[in-house]
Amino acid sequence: MSKSTLAERLAVCSWSLQPTDPQDLASKIKSTNVLAAQLALDPLRESPAIWGQTGKVFQAHDIAIVSGMFGCVGEDYSTMDKIRLTGGLAPDATWEQNRKNIAAAAEIAAALGLRLVTFHAGFLPHDESSPDFNKMLNRLATVGDLFEEKDVVLGLETGQETADALATFLEKLERPNVGVNFDPANMVLYDNGDPAAALRTLGPWLRQVHIKDAVRTKTPGTWGEEVPVGTGDVRWKEFFATLQEVGYQGPLVIEREAGTQRVADVRTARSFLEKEFCQNE
Repeated sequence: MSKSTLAERLAVCSWSLQPTDPQDLASKIKSTNVLAAQLALDPLRESPAIWGQTGKVFQAHDIAIVSGMFGCVGEDYSTMDKIRLTGGLAPDATWEQNRKNIAAAAEIAAALGLRLVTFHAGFLPHDESSPDFNKMLNRLATVGDLFEEKDVVLGLETGQETADALATFLEKLERPNVGVNFDPANMVLYDNGDPAAALRTLGPWLRQVHIKDAVRTKTPGTWGEEVPVGTGDVRWKEFFATLQEVGYQGPLVIEREAGTQRVADVRTARSFLEKEFCQNE
C-alpha cells in the first residue's frame, strides 16, 4: 500500500485531541496531518450551542467524518472493578437515561449522514445462564434497533470481554447491523487475550479498527498502561497481517487517551503506520 492510499484510510478520534469547540478540533486534526475523524457525539447532544455547527466546520476544512461515538451515563474507569459495575448498558439505575441519550445520538448520527457509530456496551456476561446475559442481550437489541431505524451500523468496542465471549454474544444477538470496533490495545489493557487471535475470531463482525497501543499489567485485575503506538505489547506486524487475512479494508482510526502531547502522539502513530503498515501491505 502506498502512503497516499493509507492517507485515505486514516482518521483520528476527536476526543483524543481534547478540543474546546469545533474550530479547535478542526485545527488540531489538521495539525496531525490526518484528513478524517471519528466524532464524539455526546458534545453535540449536550452542548448544541457550542458543537451544533461541527458538520459545517468540518466541511469548510475538508475533514471527513468516518464514524461517530457515544458514551454512557455514570461510567467510572478509575478501576477495573468500578467500570465493571458502571460501564455501558449494564447498570439498571442509568438504563433509562442511557436509552434516551442513545436515541438522541442516533438522531444526530443520521443528521450528519454517518453510517457507523461505536460505543462500549459494558461487560457482557460469559455465562449464558446468568440473568444478566438476557438483560444485556435485550438492551443491546434495543440499542441496535434504534440505529437500524436510521440505517446506521453499531460497533461494539472490544476488550472488556474475551473475543470468544463477544462472538457468542453477537451470534445470540442476531442483529446484522451490530458489529465490532476492534481496538488491539484494549485487549492488552484488559488483559483479555492476544489482539491478532482475537481479531481472527471477530473478523466476521469487523466494522472499524482503532490504532492504539498498550503494555499489559503485571498485577492481575488492574489496568495495563496505554502508550504511544509502536512502543507497547501489540505485535503490529502480526496484527496488520491478520487485518489482511480477514479482508478488512476500512478506516484505521488513531486513538490516544493518555499522555500530555496528544497531537504529537497521533503524528507519531501516523508515521509508524506509514512505515510498518505500508511495508506489510
